[in-house]
Amino acid sequence: MKTGRRKMRKLHFSKIYSFRCGRAPPLEDYDHSHIGGPGFSRVVYCNEPGSFEAAIRKYVGNSVRSTKYTAASFFPKALFEQFRRVANFYFLVVGTLAFTPLAPYTAVSAILPLVVVIGATMVKEGIEDWRRKQQDVEVNNRKVKIHRGDGLFEHTEWKNLRVGDIVKVEKDEFFPADLLLLSSSYEDAICYVETMNLDGETNLKLKQALEVTSFLHEDCNFKDFKALVKCEDPNANLYSFVGSMEFEEQQHPLTPQQLLLRDSKLRNTDYLYGAVIFTGYDTKVIQNSTDPPSKRSKVEKKMDKIIYFLFFVLFTIAFGGSVYFGITTSDDLDNGTMKRWYLKPDDSTIFFDPKRATSAAIYHFLTAMMLYNYLIPISLYVSIEIVKVCQSIFISHDILMYYEEADQPAYARTSNLNEELGQVDTILSDKTGTLTCNSMEFIKCSVGGTAYGRGVTKVENALSRRKGPPLPNEMVNAKDHIKDSSDTKSLIKGFNFEDKRIMNGNWVNEPNSSVVQKFLSLLAICHTAIPEVDVDTGKVSYEAESPDEAAFVIAARELGFEFYNRTQTSVSLHELDPVSGKKVERLYKLLNVLEFNSSRKRMSVMVRDEEGKLLLFCKGADSVMFERLARDGRGFEEETRAHVNEYADAGLRTLILAYRELNEEEYEKFNKEITEAKNAVSVDREELIDEVAEKIEKDLILLGATAVEDKLQNGVPECIDKLAKAGIKLWVLTGDKMETAINIGQGMKQIIINLEAPEIKAVEKQGERYAIAQALKESVFHQISEGKAQLTASSGSSEPFALIIDGKSLVYALEDDMKTSFLELAVGCASVICCRSSPKQKALVTRLVKYGTGKTTLAIGDGANDVGMLQEADIGVGISGVEGMQAVMSSDIAIAQFRFLERLLLVHGHWCYRRISSMICYFFYKNVTFGSTIFLYEAHASFSGKPAYNDWLLSLYNVFFTSLPVIALGVFDQDVSARYCLKFPLLYQEGVQNILFSWCRILGWMFNGLCSAVIIFFFCTNALDPQAFDSNGKVAGLEIVGATMYTCVVWVVNCQMALAISYFTLIQHVVIWGGITLWYLFLLAYGATPSTISTTAYRVFIECLVLSPSFWFVTFFGVISALIPYYSYSAFQMRFFPMYHEMIRWERLESRSR
Repeated sequence: MKTGRRKMRKLHFSKIYSFRCGRAPPLEDYDHSHIGGPGFSRVVYCNEPGSFEAAIRKYVGNSVRSTKYTAASFFPKALFEQFRRVANFYFLVVGTLAFTPLAPYTAVSAILPLVVVIGATMVKEGIEDWRRKQQDVEVNNRKVKIHRGDGLFEHTEWKNLRVGDIVKVEKDEFFPADLLLLSSSYEDAICYVETMNLDGETNLKLKQALEVTSFLHEDCNFKDFKALVKCEDPNANLYSFVGSMEFEEQQHPLTPQQLLLRDSKLRNTDYLYGAVIFTGYDTKVIQNSTDPPSKRSKVEKKMDKIIYFLFFVLFTIAFGGSVYFGITTSDDLDNGTMKRWYLKPDDSTIFFDPKRATSAAIYHFLTAMMLYNYLIPISLYVSIEIVKVCQSIFISHDILMYYEEADQPAYARTSNLNEELGQVDTILSDKTGTLTCNSMEFIKCSVGGTAYGRGVTKVENALSRRKGPPLPNEMVNAKDHIKDSSDTKSLIKGFNFEDKRIMNGNWVNEPNSSVVQKFLSLLAICHTAIPEVDVDTGKVSYEAESPDEAAFVIAARELGFEFYNRTQTSVSLHELDPVSGKKVERLYKLLNVLEFNSSRKRMSVMVRDEEGKLLLFCKGADSVMFERLARDGRGFEEETRAHVNEYADAGLRTLILAYRELNEEEYEKFNKEITEAKNAVSVDREELIDEVAEKIEKDLILLGATAVEDKLQNGVPECIDKLAKAGIKLWVLTGDKMETAINIGQGMKQIIINLEAPEIKAVEKQGERYAIAQALKESVFHQISEGKAQLTASSGSSEPFALIIDGKSLVYALEDDMKTSFLELAVGCASVICCRSSPKQKALVTRLVKYGTGKTTLAIGDGANDVGMLQEADIGVGISGVEGMQAVMSSDIAIAQFRFLERLLLVHGHWCYRRISSMICYFFYKNVTFGSTIFLYEAHASFSGKPAYNDWLLSLYNVFFTSLPVIALGVFDQDVSARYCLKFPLLYQEGVQNILFSWCRILGWMFNGLCSAVIIFFFCTNALDPQAFDSNGKVAGLEIVGATMYTCVVWVVNCQMALAISYFTLIQHVVIWGGITLWYLFLLAYGATPSTISTTAYRVFIECLVLSPSFWFVTFFGVISALIPYYSYSAFQMRFFPMYHEMIRWERLESRSR
């Protein structure tokens, strides 16, 4: 098999990048004893997915879906979604009863509106889920090369992959499943992986296969390849993997270094081969997600409670009326005397039989329950659905939320949560790719005690705005040499530096030119980047493990020290020679690389220059670098510290740069010791290496400091500031390191909760598993208690606190007995930053905030690691970023930039909340008005079960004559313009405090409806009865009184709409006055149909109403009388107790009149 090896690149990158080379230590040095036990039972037959042993394990396929429904579940699940709404279920029961003799109207008139309402809503749900299905199809049908046998690889869809398949992934392709890395295009089987879809970071991760499989470089090598992998069962832990591989009768341990996760991307590597370990729903990224939830807004949930309340009212009046009816019916026949002779009590059906009055009362109760159902608005849900779809279209077509650079508009993927956008109390945001641009820019530096770089960061701009305008002399001094970096787009990615003193070779004229030369040399040499030279243009680009490193190398190149080649043992630069002033080639022999890690917080490179000097270049955090300086190497320490503090205050990430010369004896001793440490086979191997490095990284000479900006997206500081003014809290949940989180929280008192204390480290090394867990939990609890004490002690101070907690501590902080205390501490802080958070922890924190505070939460992120958080929050907003669509596919709304969140919430959110709230209140108003007239007439008719109106007039009230104005209100109405929404962000608190949909406001609208109904009923009945209705002396009967009352109701509810609207458009004029006109046209047309169809409405308008002055008199004065209470209340409230939006409108009107 090994004859298949071929000579590849001689460069062994593993020797440069890591002390962990491809040769794995013996299996006994790893704790793999639990392989095969509970939780570690997975067995994978590599290159044998179709074998009997593999088939009997029945692992899941690789197809995934993010839809709510399937073809089989759509109808039952969609019907359940509709009939779990109590109003729809009630109308279903009423529609069923309409087929019985109890019904006061025909069955068709009861069932048809329900069918229309349910059908329209289900169609809308189906369309939205079909769009999700199309996105799933696109992902599942992506292509990847798979081994078909005999060393032949063919393309197949992702969905066809099975556990054990061997796949070939090529450069810039996504991994279709969780793969075990076997080999790559590099000889030592390394590959570069971009994990932005998992952790949001664009920096490349280095992965390396086992040495025993590194020879598998060609397709034909897999003809006879066989291996057996035993590993952990599917789980959600992205950063661990325990397993072993049996190959050529030898056991080899597997670590996360060999695992490639689904949705990661292969970069800077031509190709790799991998074995499929986890597929589909077993992959770690999918394990970190949850099923798409059926989200309902708080307004909709409260709407259900209102309907329950109306059911209670309906039941109460139906019960009371039935009791009265039963008593009256029992007295109808008293010793042969018939009180209500027209009902023929001596010869009646059971419905009016005095001898069976109890049964008659029960039947009347059922009839009344059907008759009074018009208190419940049947078209409410479908009207809201229509309005929400229109609102979603407006959001998706808002040109001010269109990102031209990426051709990305906003996109409302679901319309169910529009009004929630106006009630957000807490935003939980990812950082990398969401708040930032996924790139670092070199912007400032301090060399030899002199600060270079004229840029002003966005943080500095934001701070200056908070402090107020600069003094006149500051503006004059700054005008000539300070450049706002936030307003300029750097022409070179990663480099936004400007200072003529050291650019274009001018550094040679600086007093400290020799220090600048070493500083730039260090930037060009001390890194792990790989250069890529464009053959056509000769331009050099870089692939780096972190964006910081890329920014440093680019900065060195732009300042005259171009790193252009790397071999296994050397680094080559094009340097500017200060003597000749020309660029020369210089070769540095690469001796050792001491890598950066979280405990060392520094990185060193040892090189030999062309003159034979041994140099150690070191860069690291100020907390570890200053203490390693030599006594004679601190010449400008004070100035450098001051500059570093300034950079930190400006939100920049800083590193200290230093160097020293080594003698031959010292280096030989170090090299011997480091070689022994690297070859040690023990659990403390890394500690041995660190100890050796500690000895050599001392007595350094300070060169200066760098400052790079993890550049925020355009408008982020302004957006966050505006959201804060609106009273919205912001939590940052990121996978970044603790140091980054601390930088984010700069400018506030910090409460830091972590498990990095020395005593904790000591317990972890010595204690048992239970003792360790107990000690960690106690430590977290103690830190939370101390934090709460700090908050209490500073309760009188206005200084804000920032809570910073890492993922390890979150494990214990989120436990049931501690999460309440943690939430209390977090809510008391102005800013909360959770670093090193796993996707599941992000979701758990979101759930804690959502249920712990009871307020509306919004989660925003751009990567697959944010999916759980987006689905857990009340609203999930996905950023359609540079790579990947996992977050967008699982979100409720997608936007291209974080700054668009300002307009989405403060404008569209406020409008949607106000429109939906007003719309629902108005719906209940118009139905209470209509239903109350029905109740009053039936009471007037001795609770006989007789409706005041014709069957089809009852059914069409909500559908035709009053539906369009309320839809227009929900779509077009504005209390204030978009400009004023942004100018007065505090207006947003009307939604957060739910002022416009409080019980007081809802009951107020219902009371208004009751008042309107009482005025209309008594005005009509007293005006029309008992005197003559027309000149012929005809008395007004049921058909005339009913039609007149109906006319008054249509006029009143439409005019009420005209009074309630804040922003008139042509459409609103058309639907309001058109609804009234439609009523007259319908009454004319319906009355012209045969009497068998029109029944009581037969020619009533043309023959009775239109010719009678009484009808027009009653209509006019009845409508005016019914509107007076609302108009009077509104005028009084506006004058003496205006709401915030009314104050803004008043101010706008006054400003116009000046």
